[in-house]
Amino acid sequence: MSAEGVASIVDATPSPRPDAFARRGRCSLPDVHRPPLDIAELRRSIAESPDPAFFSRIDVVESTGSTNADLVARAADPAADGHVLLAEAQERGRGRHDRVWSSPPRAQLALSMLVRPAGIAPAALGWLPLLTGVAVVDAVREATGLNANLKWPNDILIEGRKVSGILAEVASPGAAPAVVIGVGLNVSLTQEELPVPHATSLTLSGADEVDRTALTLSILRQFAARFTAWRDARWDTMDLARRYRARCITLGAEVRAELPGGEVLLGIATDVDEVGRLLIGNRAVSAGDVTHLRPVEQ
Repeated sequence: MSAEGVASIVDATPSPRPDAFARRGRCSLPDVHRPPLDIAELRRSIAESPDPAFFSRIDVVESTGSTNADLVARAADPAADGHVLLAEAQERGRGRHDRVWSSPPRAQLALSMLVRPAGIAPAALGWLPLLTGVAVVDAVREATGLNANLKWPNDILIEGRKVSGILAEVASPGAAPAVVIGVGLNVSLTQEELPVPHATSLTLSGADEVDRTALTLSILRQFAARFTAWRDARWDTMDLARRYRARCITLGAEVRAELPGGEVLLGIATDVDEVGRLLIGNRAVSAGDVTHLRPVEQ
């Protein structure tokens, strides 16, 4: 599977735990109110949703290495379709280009979903993480009132700082591929707890105390609605692409893309093409080929 925004599984062996969070002092967390996710409310709301069959199961674990890795391990089970897994803490969260991160307990949303888009063309799978980005942006706006936007391909930014990232992994290919989509969203992290200085959290961005249970439900509803509409359109991307463009602040900006082999591409990001690649000038680049993408002024 090529990586037009979707990374294929190569090795699901857990990576060593990074020590960045440990250096920040795990035993000296600030006094921040961080209630647990309400699993009973999550299950009740999913069961009562207009399309209760979309999500077949939802679980919350106290801690795990990676929610994506856990669902990848279940991909061969037909009953895993529609499974949602959340963790109150992750020790080896996975990002693009094999980046690994950890999170303080109850300070983030660490959420993964397993879906099987039957009949989709392999090239169209690149739109699945972009669709998820649209869903997360709309959920954050709805839950907090903050002006969240997308940076291509699927980073969620608030005032230029990353608050959320998305990773989609093809766990098993075929006519109905099993795809695991992971969402990591910084909710109440303090400045000292951020994995990198240029990140942010909903709290640091000015949101009032965020109900993570309600935010989770908003993300799931938005995702289910977008996915169902796309499926019903027989995977035609016209409407999805329109919605994505309206939320993507990369488009129209002059950008610097760092590519494999040290190549640097400068130009105006003009559009996304039919498989979700970014057009810089007249050249299309895929998410799997871009190591870093920044506005030129940075």
